[in-house]
Amino acid sequence: MKTKILVIEDDPHILLGLQEVLKSDGFEVAVCSRGDQALEVIAKSQPSLIVLDVMLPGLNGYDVCKQVRARKVAIPILMLTAKSQEIDKVVGLDLGADDYVTKPFGVRELLARIHALLRRTGAMAPSAAEGEQTAPFEIGAVTIEPKTFQLRRGKTVEELTAKELKLLQLFHAHPREVLSRDRLLNEVWGYNYYGTTRTLDQVIVQLRKKLGDNGDEPRHLLTVHGVGYKLAP
Repeated sequence: MKTKILVIEDDPHILLGLQEVLKSDGFEVAVCSRGDQALEVIAKSQPSLIVLDVMLPGLNGYDVCKQVRARKVAIPILMLTAKSQEIDKVVGLDLGADDYVTKPFGVRELLARIHALLRRTGAMAPSAAEGEQTAPFEIGAVTIEPKTFQLRRGKTVEELTAKELKLLQLFHAHPREVLSRDRLLNEVWGYNYYGTTRTLDQVIVQLRKKLGDNGDEPRHLLTVHGVGYKLAP
């Protein structure tokens, strides 16, 4: 079951962007565009985390946060604010917000803060790959053995790096699903990684060779232009 995040934001462009980013990172997303409708949507959607904009029609984000906490609702709240003054951040935290991000924000920073809050509260749903980290699995005619960091293709044995193995496990847990470059970097390299996607692309090239995809038309790890990669089992 996917972890659900409720985004309360009135700017349609930001709301759409947040939906796409969160869905590509594996979350289920509920939305609300008015502060005076927030409590009703929270009760209905039962999210694991709330991303809450400060400037909202009907009721501002501070008041929404205050009302949520007054009802003893312990859902973690990440506030979005266009203001950078220290006092505005302090007000939000004093009212019960767990963290804040100032607009404009980077996608990786936002996802890092969301994951940190979910880990802190134990609200993150387990991924499909958890519990199977050490079990051998197959991709086509290739067998991957996590315990030995080896890939077996017929009589050929290839040694895998930790990053290569983690990528293969992630692809195997999400067959046919398009995984964005940002998601792959975040989950494999970590949220503190601020390098370029070129590093990921180079590792994919090496993985294709080890999987036997040496031609111009790979069979297993497929490029989805402008987005990322997917596994064709």
